[in-house]
Amino acid sequence: MEQKVEIKETTIKRIGGYLHRVVPIADKSGKIISYALKPLMLEFKPRDIMQVIIGSALLAIPVSLTEEAWDLGKTLPISNVCLISILSLTMVSVFVYFNFYKVTLKGYVIDFIKRVIGTYIISLLVVALILSLLEKCPWGIDYVLALKRIVIVAFPAAMSGTLSDTIK
Repeated sequence: MEQKVEIKETTIKRIGGYLHRVVPIADKSGKIISYALKPLMLEFKPRDIMQVIIGSALLAIPVSLTEEAWDLGKTLPISNVCLISILSLTMVSVFVYFNFYKVTLKGYVIDFIKRVIGTYIISLLVVALILSLLEKCPWGIDYVLALKRIVIVAFPAAMSGTLSDTIK
């Protein structure tokens, strides 16, 4: 006959300035003998911003150096570039949801939105800086071409920025 053991719910506590999930560990009788701490990355902190910047640069630099990315900016219609932007935001959102907020989205929706939008904007800014330094963003001549190139290169940059944000 199996014995049912009632274990208290996990709680979320701030320890050392960071949120942690506190999980009780119980023995067979149900008596709590210890607690396990799991860091939660629900808040978008300066450390996370730095990780996104570095992660975005990891793919933005090699992609920014390719003539294919520059030519795509010239040839793709603006509607396709907008769809690339939407696809990028969608992929970042899905990845962030399943890696950070799947269990604890309730109460952290604003933080979820900040992380997704922040990651994408940071990626756009990193790409804009790199392409500007390479003189591949003709801001004064054709700002639409500059924006198209930024969005195209930001697609992989946002993915690598999001991935690097998962590092604890």
